[in-house]
Amino acid sequence: MARPRVRILSRYLIREHLPPLWFGLATLTGLMLLNQIAKRIGDLVGKGLPWPVVADVFVLSLPFIIAMTLPMAVLVAVLYTFSQLAAENEITAMKAGGVSFARLLLPVLAGSAVMAVIAFLWSDQILPRSNHTLRTLLVDIQRKKPSFSLREQVINDVIPEQFFLRATRIDPATNRLKDVTIYDLEDADRRRIILADSGLMAYTPSGHDLYLTLMDGEIHEVKRTEPNQFTRTFFRVNRIKVANVANSLERTDNDTYRSDREMSVCQMQQEVAAERRAAGRARATGRASALADLRRLAGLPPDPTAAEGLDADLGVRPAPAGIYCRVLRGLGSSLGPAEAEAQQPLQRPLKTPPLMRPPLSAPLSPQTQGPLITQGATAAATQQARASLARAAEFEVEIQKKFAIAASCVIFALVGVPVALRFPRGGVGLVIGMSLIVFTVYYVGLIGGEELGNRMIVSPFFAMWTPNVVFGVLGLVGVWQMRREGGSGRGGGWSDVWDALLDRLRRRRA
Repeated sequence: MARPRVRILSRYLIREHLPPLWFGLATLTGLMLLNQIAKRIGDLVGKGLPWPVVADVFVLSLPFIIAMTLPMAVLVAVLYTFSQLAAENEITAMKAGGVSFARLLLPVLAGSAVMAVIAFLWSDQILPRSNHTLRTLLVDIQRKKPSFSLREQVINDVIPEQFFLRATRIDPATNRLKDVTIYDLEDADRRRIILADSGLMAYTPSGHDLYLTLMDGEIHEVKRTEPNQFTRTFFRVNRIKVANVANSLERTDNDTYRSDREMSVCQMQQEVAAERRAAGRARATGRASALADLRRLAGLPPDPTAAEGLDADLGVRPAPAGIYCRVLRGLGSSLGPAEAEAQQPLQRPLKTPPLMRPPLSAPLSPQTQGPLITQGATAAATQQARASLARAAEFEVEIQKKFAIAASCVIFALVGVPVALRFPRGGVGLVIGMSLIVFTVYYVGLIGGEELGNRMIVSPFFAMWTPNVVFGVLGLVGVWQMRREGGSGRGGGWSDVWDALLDRLRRRRA
């Protein structure tokens, strides 16, 4: 009878975690999404974009927000559920029924492990695609120059580095301008400044050309060939055509560039292997240059097999794929259509003409040695190798960050259980306060570790996993204490939290 009872208890604990989990995920995601909307809405609406495009920007921002808030929601759910169970004496009843503290902890850790797998797959498969699409969309939006993007009392860049417009008053409804100043730099031989009392804007049906009708103004013009002459022209009506103003959003269909946050783990592993091969090739090139100079100093001819040996040692070898990448590759090949292999034309090796081959036995005289290249070549090779290793470190940091953030679901559950049982009367205040403390410390440590890892000060693994190790140790210590105390809460609230902190400070001083 013990096995059905444990199964019922496990299902009950998991079921109790689901409502606060979804509520915490929705609340935290909504708050962070509102923060993104507050940051971007001014620029997006000011571009005169259609609402579906604006909605696409915020929808594509959701995967990144969910990747951050999913571990937070796990901590919120654990804190709330166990504090409620302890406050209603359900934990005491379970202990009286012979349920151990380890048996209570096991389903929580199992559920958090499932959430960790979901979080990793989300950040590895969905997040890179959404980041790539979002970056491409934002770049396309930046290229758009509609009339509604013109701001009052600001020099607006209508055509980059060629045509600038400033107006004291802009009416978006009628496209009317007041107190207009235009800086025309389109002609390299002359500079024009146009001043007008008022104006009217209009676009062509295609939306690529802008027509300005200016009233009651003057034109100041100076030619570079005649800097001593200044021309001033007055006008009642002046019509100006500004060509090639992109007034429509042109979406990029195929953008092959991807940053580290737009790649999956398997793609980044391939980049790491390629960068390490490039670093090894650079070092080998530096060594080969030094050996070539030594041979020249000794009066020996160049080694014709040096380049061939270098190519043979540093040929492009495919990096061994891990189990995860092999599984994904197998799923992709089984679900996707078979790819036809293109036939490569047969290429015959080119032979060096006999007259171009260097003599192998004739030593070089000092007059024909030429300048040595060791110092410059080795310095360039060292710099190139370090740059390749730095790029490899950035990819490795991003790989470890995906695993570390996913594993934080289990770590946060391990931390939340003893805290909730120790202070069960903390209620919602405990959930919010402890969550903010843990989130702040964890993500500050994660950001600092990422910076140290990118600079190659510490290893990528140590940089990304240190916050998990710290909170994991704290969680294990808390679990051990609660297990030693019988797994029941002491009925403490926020006052007990402060008393516990003050008691520890007194003990350290004593």
